[in-house]
Amino acid sequence: MTHRVRIGLLGCGTVGADFAGLLVERRAAVESVTGLSLELVRIAVRDPLKPRPPALAAELFTGDAHDVVKADDVDLVVELIGGTSAAAELVMAALDAGKPVVTANKELIASAGPDLFAAADRAGVDLFFEAAAVAAVPILRPLRESLQAEDVTRVVGIVNGTTNYMLTRMTADGLDFDEALAQAQRLGYAEPDATADVEGADAASKIAILASLAFNRSVVADDVSREGIAGLDREDFELADRFGFDIKLLAVAERFPGGGAVGAQVFPALIGREHPLASVRDSFNAVFLTTSAAGELMFYGHGAGPRPSASAILGDVAGAAEQLVRGTHRRVPVGPPAVVRPTRDLVHSYYVRADVDEAPGVLSEVTGVFARHGVSIRTVDQHGSESRARIVFITFPAPEHALHAALDELRGLGQVRRVGRVLRIHK
Repeated sequence: MTHRVRIGLLGCGTVGADFAGLLVERRAAVESVTGLSLELVRIAVRDPLKPRPPALAAELFTGDAHDVVKADDVDLVVELIGGTSAAAELVMAALDAGKPVVTANKELIASAGPDLFAAADRAGVDLFFEAAAVAAVPILRPLRESLQAEDVTRVVGIVNGTTNYMLTRMTADGLDFDEALAQAQRLGYAEPDATADVEGADAASKIAILASLAFNRSVVADDVSREGIAGLDREDFELADRFGFDIKLLAVAERFPGGGAVGAQVFPALIGREHPLASVRDSFNAVFLTTSAAGELMFYGHGAGPRPSASAILGDVAGAAEQLVRGTHRRVPVGPPAVVRPTRDLVHSYYVRADVDEAPGVLSEVTGVFARHGVSIRTVDQHGSESRARIVFITFPAPEHALHAALDELRGLGQVRRVGRVLRIHK
C-alpha cells in the first residue's frame, strides 16, 4: 500500500533547488523502498516569478511562507530559508500545527534547538536536522538512535568543508590564506562572504549540535569558544611538517567525569599524522567519537556542497514521513543545559613561536617564564641569524590560563621581539 505525504518547502535557493530536484529524481525509488509517495505541493520563495528549474511547475511557488506552513494540503515542512528569527517562527508554527519538520539550518538548531525540541515532543511529531551538522555524513541519527545508550565522552570533528579545503591547499600547494580562499570561492566551496567559515562560527554551531546529542545536555553555539584560521602563514605549515603534524580546523567537545561538565571549542590545531582525522582532505569532513563501550568510531564523507546536503535532507524527509504515516515520532534526546567548563580551564599541549634577540641567556630566561607559570616544555627548536632567533616550543599539557599568563609575561620581556601564532596540539 502506498501512502501519500505532501511536502511544503520553505526556500528554493541553491540547496533547496537541489533538494527539490533530487526529490523528483528519486521519488519512484523512495516509493519502491518505503511505500511512501513523497509529493512536493508548495514552495515558498522570496520571488515567485523568478525562473525556476523546468521540473518544478510554476504553480507550486508562492511568496507567502506562512501559507505553506498553514496549508491543509501540506503534511510535512522542509525549512531551507536559513537565518534564525523568521525560520524559528515558521518551524515553531509547523510543529504547533502537528506537522513534522526537516531543516538544514545549523544556526537555528544551535541557538533555538531546546525550544524547538520541546515543541516537537509536545506535538508528537519529528524534528529532523541531519544536514545541519555535517551535510551528507550520517552522524546525527546514529547519535539519536544507535548510540543512545552509549557513554560518549569526546567528539572531535573536521566539520567545515571550506576551511578543510583551504588548509589542504595551504599544506599541499604552499598557498597563502588569500590564495586558498580565492580558490575555494572559485570552486563553490566558499561563499563570497566566507566569514562564518574562516572565523569558526559555522563549525561552532555544528559542534554545539553534535555535543548536545552526544552528551544528552543542551549545548548552544554561544557555549563554544572559537578561533579561526586567519593569520596562519607558510612558516606555520613548514614547521608543522617538520614536527610531523598537519594543521586542521578542529571542533572539539568533551564531557568531563564527576559533575559532567562540558567543554566545547573550535580552533586550528596541529594534529599528528597518525590520527585518522589527519587524512581527511579537501572538502571532506569527518567526526571522531570516543565512547566507553564501542571504543573509537569515525564517520566520514562529503561535508560541503548542495548535493550532499540535499541527500541528507531527503533521507530525513523519508524518515519523518514514515514516522508520520505510522503515527509515531522520536524525541530528540537532549536534556537540560550543560554546565560549560570555562575555556581558560581546558587543557591542551601547545605550539608557540617566538622571535627573540640572539644573545646569551635568552633561551634560559624564556623557558623560565613558562616554568614559573607551570607550563612544561617538551621540545625546543631554535634557528636564526647572529642578531635574531626564532624559537619554537612544544609544551606538555597545561591549562589555557597558565599558557596565556606565560605568553603575557613573554611579551613584556625586552629580548622578545614577537610572540607568533599559538596552536593547540591534538594527538
